[in-house]
Amino acid sequence: MESRPPNRLRERFETGEVALSVLDNTYSPTLVEFYGDLGVDAVWLDLEHGGPSPLDGPTMEHLLLAAERTGTELLVRLPNTDPTLLRKALDLGVRNVFLPRVESAEEVERAVRSARFDYDGDPGDRGLAAPRARRWGLADDYLTTADREVLVGTTVETPAAVENIDDILAVPDLGFVFAGPFDLSVGVGRPDEIDHPDVTDGIETIRRAAVEAGVPLGGLGFGMDDVNEKAEAGYRLLNLGSTTGALRGVVEGWLGDFEGERSA
Repeated sequence: MESRPPNRLRERFETGEVALSVLDNTYSPTLVEFYGDLGVDAVWLDLEHGGPSPLDGPTMEHLLLAAERTGTELLVRLPNTDPTLLRKALDLGVRNVFLPRVESAEEVERAVRSARFDYDGDPGDRGLAAPRARRWGLADDYLTTADREVLVGTTVETPAAVENIDDILAVPDLGFVFAGPFDLSVGVGRPDEIDHPDVTDGIETIRRAAVEAGVPLGGLGFGMDDVNEKAEAGYRLLNLGSTTGALRGVVEGWLGDFEGERSA
């Protein structure tokens, strides 16, 4: 039997299109499935700041099944860059992972190598078995498609990573970089001030370097005007918002429009 259909994010990147994602911070298979039916390209699961452990196989499988049913992709941010953790996520069937808080090209290369059977013409460090990603040994094309379909990206969100951006972008088979303004604001001593020049200058450094290097660039969208501007500026992966953010806006609107009396 054949493996899953081609990776939707990879196809978007290869054709120069923009992939659109939503952060589901409820970690709900129902909402993952619903977002897929709505047409988003990927559902972002942030396992760094919340959610299940990527080692929790049954929970991750439920989320993957929901995504696979509707043809959307899971975009999974891992809690650290440990190659063992990354390989576990891939064997469960995750195809798009990105790493938090990296600071050097060596750290990124170690992770990317661990996700591949062949790495830049040399043997990779991915373990070969018959896990879910291989359909428990039933997928005849696993070895020919696994390296092609898996994307390993990294968040660039510290001053050291910004300083090393050119070396990071030169890592072979790097799938994408994701510009992270919030952690960068902490790193430059301006927590949550994402419009501070020290933050915006760093994000622009990342953007310019990624576009020049031809590495797909991801980022956060702060409203659709910002999303459209970033797409024009070369971003190829944009997160539109979060489940709780969307619900907050809708429910606060309902409550604000209610004309009856309500106690505090």
